[in-house]
Amino acid sequence: MQIEIASLSLIGHRDENQDRLATRERDNAVFAAVVDGMGGHHGGARAAEIATAVMMDMFEQIDLPVFHPREFLSQCIESAHGAVVQLGASLPLDARPRATCAVALVQNDKAYWAHVGDSRVYHLRGRRVQSRTRDHSHIEILLREGLIREDEYREHPLRNYVEHCIGGEPREPTISIAGAKSMERGDVLLLCTDGLWGGADDDVIAACFPSGFADLDLGSNLRELMETAIEAEAPHGDNTSAIVIHWLGE
Repeated sequence: MQIEIASLSLIGHRDENQDRLATRERDNAVFAAVVDGMGGHHGGARAAEIATAVMMDMFEQIDLPVFHPREFLSQCIESAHGAVVQLGASLPLDARPRATCAVALVQNDKAYWAHVGDSRVYHLRGRRVQSRTRDHSHIEILLREGLIREDEYREHPLRNYVEHCIGGEPREPTISIAGAKSMERGDVLLLCTDGLWGGADDDVIAACFPSGFADLDLGSNLRELMETAIEAEAPHGDNTSAIVIHWLGE
């Protein structure tokens, strides 16, 4: 399996970076996670840190290849949720730490991903968005019901209100899990927090990672995209974090 990986986390215009991200590679498999500690909640950064560590530990311990990838991703998020719930167990419900997350597993020539909240996974091919996750948010519901247009999404005043997250209440969160997606040479998976897509629409994101370029400078392109997104939201640019996985073939 031939891949390239780049990752970056920027504080934006905030006082603290509550995002966390991580990748691990083992035996022709790669696992990636981005976690966004929710601003306004106590311990958002700690929640993101614990959730990330729990999921990475699970990948380190599982036998490869993962025979049931979708179940594995679900178990990772459920375990992260339990750890974050435990972190805030002594606090009033409205003060407990919470986070959103997106995770992906790539093995052989297949990719699998899952998310909770408004952290996203994009599958990019040929300067186009092949698919992306759909946010667990109030405005995603409005969009799905035809009450707002796609071009109103990013500017909507309720953009940051998520319907589901990890942490907070003990009950399991709603987890959206994608089925196996075949990877073609040059494909890119982008996992990101809302600080990125909040300042860059899908076309801008896709254009930064053209398919078919083996010498694509992932790190530079990712930084340029993230800085553009932050400046587009100035002076309120959020923490912005992303992982890019560039598939070069088996």
